[in-house]
Amino acid sequence: MAVKMSADELVETLRDTIVAMVRRDGPDLSARQLGVFLTTYLAEGPHTVRGLAAGLNVSKPAITRALDRLGELDLTRRKTDPQDRRSVLVQRTPKGSALLRELSSIMGEAARDAQGPVATGEVANTDSRPRQAVAG
Repeated sequence: MAVKMSADELVETLRDTIVAMVRRDGPDLSARQLGVFLTTYLAEGPHTVRGLAAGLNVSKPAITRALDRLGELDLTRRKTDPQDRRSVLVQRTPKGSALLRELSSIMGEAARDAQGPVATGEVANTDSRPRQAVAG
């Protein structure tokens, strides 16, 4: 059963996910690179530079730069389309699939954290005063 999240919870989930991705070993992706990566892995393909540029509403050179970086990291690869040699296909890689699984896991944990103890069946604190740390 899907649990609806508020906009604040979604933003918190996004922040927690990005922070976790930055803290882990491995390279960081820019927002544009992440957008191209996720579109390549989550949207129905085949994907081309032209199609990604149109779908994300950015220039082809911007997509090319993002794909250059994703290719350096072995998260995607480009291959000439055998049916139209002027067109370049963007392909997924095993390393990219592993990153997507890791990202999904991190985001799932961040979403559970954003929903708080009520979503996990714990008793909620109804005291609206901010909590203070106890010196120990």
